[in-house]
Amino acid sequence: MNKNLSKILTFLFIFLALICLMCLIFHKDYGFDIQEKKNTAPLKGIDNVLPEMKNVTINSVDFLQSQLPLGKFGGTFTTSIMGEPKTFNPYNANDATSAELSELMYDGLTYTDPSSGKVMPKLAKSIEILPDKKTYIVRLRHGLKWSDNTEITAKDVYFTYNTVIFKGFGDGSALDVMRIDGEIPKIELIDKYTVKFITPKPFAPFLRTLSASIVPEHVFKKATDKGNEYFLTYQGIDIKPNELVISGAFKLSEYVPSERVVFVRNPNYYIINTKNERLPYIDKWVSIITGDTNNDTLKFESGITDVLSVNGALVDRYRELQKYGEFELYNLGSSTNTTFISFNLNNRKNKQGKYYVDPIKQSWFQDKNFRSALDWAIDRDDLILNIFHGKALPLYSAESIRSLFINEKVAKGHKKDINYAKELLMKSGFYLKDNILYDKKGNKVEFELLTNAGNTQREASGVSIKEDLEALGMKVNFKPVEFNSLVNRIVNQADFDCVIMALTSNISEPNSGYNVWSPYSSLHLFNKRTQNDLQTSDKLLDFEIELEKLFKQGALELDYNKRKAIYDKYQEIVAEENPFIYLYAPLNITAVRSRVKNVFPSKFGGLYTSLAEIYIDN
Repeated sequence: MNKNLSKILTFLFIFLALICLMCLIFHKDYGFDIQEKKNTAPLKGIDNVLPEMKNVTINSVDFLQSQLPLGKFGGTFTTSIMGEPKTFNPYNANDATSAELSELMYDGLTYTDPSSGKVMPKLAKSIEILPDKKTYIVRLRHGLKWSDNTEITAKDVYFTYNTVIFKGFGDGSALDVMRIDGEIPKIELIDKYTVKFITPKPFAPFLRTLSASIVPEHVFKKATDKGNEYFLTYQGIDIKPNELVISGAFKLSEYVPSERVVFVRNPNYYIINTKNERLPYIDKWVSIITGDTNNDTLKFESGITDVLSVNGALVDRYRELQKYGEFELYNLGSSTNTTFISFNLNNRKNKQGKYYVDPIKQSWFQDKNFRSALDWAIDRDDLILNIFHGKALPLYSAESIRSLFINEKVAKGHKKDINYAKELLMKSGFYLKDNILYDKKGNKVEFELLTNAGNTQREASGVSIKEDLEALGMKVNFKPVEFNSLVNRIVNQADFDCVIMALTSNISEPNSGYNVWSPYSSLHLFNKRTQNDLQTSDKLLDFEIELEKLFKQGALELDYNKRKAIYDKYQEIVAEENPFIYLYAPLNITAVRSRVKNVFPSKFGGLYTSLAEIYIDN
């Protein structure tokens, strides 16, 4: 009896030991919470509550005064960008790189407080809203100067809005988000430092739209006088740096294609520290053009760059490296980018009489069941596990997960169901023969899937999604394309079948997406109307009409709860119709060198409170 009991206990001990060993070998981190790791410091988050900047007048100049700790002047801050800039004109910047660089050079009338999300005056000193809730009196700061020492006045504001924005110069996105039930606000020049805006109706997002870049009239007028065709090429990448006249913290010094973009501090900038010294602290801001995420990582690890967005697969490794004190890791929460697959629903012809999309493919893409089948066939959990090592969340909603207007019901989404996907296809007459999918007319289902080359996460996503759709019998020709070429094909030419890309979501204001969902707006990617269309008055899809209506209603509603209900509905329609199939929201883990100071990540400000306030402490 004792001998048998001893054998049993020995067997159980060996069995349990084997289980423990297997757990160690096959353990994977499926969780989203990466804080609880032994012997590693907790990641710094976005819960910083930061002091608001103050208005300070010195010698008749109205400054904004930073309340952050005093820093050191001098030094170079080096970051990275994935793609080449396409322009240095803020109103032609329809790609992420150009838009990011424009933020260094141009300021708007308002900005969003990084802690509270409130709209605050920037170039404006004050904004008065009259009782009718349609009239806004904007008073500029006195004594501010452009980088060429010309004074910034209300004439620049009037020109920027009345000419550049309201007449649709450039890519037109700034005008798209300011349309109020189809109408455009009016602007009046009151005096040297004051303008008045009058909206047709009370318009909830109006103050946020005043963050658009103000440009100098004495520089840009010569471009607008020549018309939009000329304006679209104005201040391109071949411009001489000294020809750019800016109001922001940094001005262009050098652009070397495929290598770097270099900025130097603007000595005329109007943000000061508590010792009343003009910021920015940094002498030079360098953006290295890395081209792909692997090169991005190499540049950081070799000490060339100061900031790195850490791939989910590398997070645990970087938590170990963090022990040596050369950098800090910040958890900025889930990405505000919405990564998706978009189909080309464009059924028009160009001026040469050629369809943008082959009519056979068009019949598939226009089919709601076809689009929904792809939605149900994609394994988001697999994408998150294999590409991000669990450091992401599945995305099902048109609003980012962090949005104040997220529809929680839509955000819950659904798991992959390949059988249901097949049922949806069968409803529209698709059928399988020898594991190949055909449409009801006997056409084999084959199409091209694009994404931007160099983004390893999207490239890996494309490979995985290609495999998911092969389970439906579809042949997907996956092709990464150089970033600027891809943007041109999608935005300007409507020349694609299907694409994986991302757009940035404004977590505090859904109306910032109006230019995506309004049928005639600049980023209506899935059914893009271009200047080369043969037809200009084509029939809209039913859900496009409904989305346009909802966005108009949402912008005119001032009550948050009522606005929330409207934007909940739009997210439901997008989830039902699937013009975009949303994929994932990566956890934004960012490494910043320890020598970079005044980094206080916040919910609305991201990594930096203000570009002017960070400094280098060597």
